[in-house]
Amino acid sequence: MGRSLAGFTGAGYDKGRPFHIQVLWMLASSLLVSPWWCPNSIRLQVLRMFGARIGDGVSIRHRVRIHWPWKLTVGDHSWIGEDAWILNLEPVTIGTNTCISQAVLLCTGSHDRRSATFEFDNAPIVVGDRAWIAARATVLRGVSIGNDATIGATALVTADVAEGATVLAPAARRPE
Repeated sequence: MGRSLAGFTGAGYDKGRPFHIQVLWMLASSLLVSPWWCPNSIRLQVLRMFGARIGDGVSIRHRVRIHWPWKLTVGDHSWIGEDAWILNLEPVTIGTNTCISQAVLLCTGSHDRRSATFEFDNAPIVVGDRAWIAARATVLRGVSIGNDATIGATALVTADVAEGATVLAPAARRPE
């Protein structure tokens, strides 16, 4: 089957806010949310103004990219580390006392490889309470990570992770 990206329509995808709000968010994100000099309290206030549901005691470090704040829920006392990217075309829910470490990618977006026009194949992500997603791990669309689960550094998560489970990236092998 041939693929025609020119025919892509994005059918069925709802950005969740009108265009002018999307533009305002992109400006606020680059000017206030991402810079190192912005205090966490202001960062959280701006995110909440744009519809993010953020609990008490949350820390969102600088250079965190959040695609659509109105599709983000973060529970109490959770942390999101520098350079994390929450590509939330669909909702992302992060539980309480959960750590999303540096440069983690939470990606709710994908494309249907069988579609002639490469249409979206998106799904939400849910991260439970007291979970830890370590540095540079990637969690793909449609995944639920259970309470107390640990995702090791650089792991690629493509399926649900049970409560209390640990997922590690394959270790490099020494040359023989």
